[in-house]
Parts: sequence; C-alpha cells; structure tokens
Amino acid sequence: MPKSILLVFFLLGSIYCNAQYPGFVLLKETEDFKKDFSKATSETKSIQSDFSQQKTLSMLSENILSKGKFWFLKKNKLRMEYLQPYKYLMILNEGKIYLKDGQNENKISANSNKIFRQVNRILVDCVTGNMLDNPDFQSRIFENTGSYLIELRPEAPNMKDLYKNINISIDKKDYSANKIEMYETGGDKTIIRFQNKIINAQIPVTIFDIP
Repeated sequence: MPKSILLVFFLLGSIYCNAQYPGFVLLKETEDFKKDFSKATSETKSIQSDFSQQKTLSMLSENILSKGKFWFLKKNKLRMEYLQPYKYLMILNEGKIYLKDGQNENKISANSNKIFRQVNRILVDCVTGNMLDNPDFQSRIFENTGSYLIELRPEAPNMKDLYKNINISIDKKDYSANKIEMYETGGDKTIIRFQNKIINAQIPVTIFDIP
C-alpha cells in the first residue's frame, strides 16, 4: 500500500459496540434531533479550532499524542495542521488531497480511487453534519445531558475491512463535533478532540490552497 494512503488511514479509525454506551441512552425518536442538527449545520459556514489526537497502535504499549490546528470552510475545504510532536499537514480542497510530511509531499485526487472518495467524505461529513446521509454507514444516535453520540457502522464492503465503527460526539449547545472516535478492525484506534472552537470565523480561503 503506498505511503500516502497509509498516512491518510493513520488519521482514521473507530469503536464497535452492540450495547448502549456508558452514560448514554439510545435515542428512539430521532426526527427532532435530525431536524435541529440539519438546521444548525446548514448555518455553520466555517469552523476553526485546536485539536488533540490520541493514536493507539495494537503493536505499541504507549499512545501517540499529537496536537495541532484545524480549519473547515464550506463546502469541501478542510485543513489539519499537526504541530506537535511532529509537523504534518493535510488539506482537502474540492476533492483534492494534499499531504506534507517533512519534505515529502503528495497530491492525490479523491475521485481517482473509491477509498479516497470515502475517506474524503468521512472527514468532511464529520464536520458538516452529513454523516447521517452517507449510504456507506448505518447509524444510531445516543444522548446524555450535554451531548449526542452518533455511532456509524460501515456497510460498504471495503469500509468494513478497515473500520468497525466511527463515533462522533456532538455538543448539544451548537451541534458541532467535540470528539471523533475511530477504531480499526486491526485493533488500532484514533481519538480526535476539538478544543477552543470558533464557529463561523472569518477564514482566508488561501489557507486551503494546494501548492
């Protein structure tokens, strides 16, 4: 598998659960949530935040911790810039993917590969609120006092081979994503937490330019 593909997959993963999540209750009537969620996300034009990532590899005893900056601009512009402990950059811009790891650069068209299309859609759907409309996943919705939890279970065969579940925690105050939990079929997992979020910030479109 090319290194560029592995680097994209490194950012992704999820959690398998047949039962209820501790502290959460299954939401049996989902229409009100979907209506409010759709309204809030339709009014979200941009998101700017810090993020922290915890990567757990089944072959290692220690977690890999990273921190960085995150930007999103409707419709399909997303930038994740890892600053600690190493610098790494990923830009999604209208179906194009740009990866920079040190001096190594890769430019990929998401349309050239089905996996890339799905990866591109997953990342964007997680921040736009469109994950419930993705036919590649079956979803359930849970809630507690402060947040909703959207459980996405892969339906597409190639996604089932990679992931068990992708869980997204949604803040009840503004319906933005607080956390994305991703557990891979091989046992690795990734947890991304968003902090200091600014909704509808003025973001220069040039930061999404692909060199």
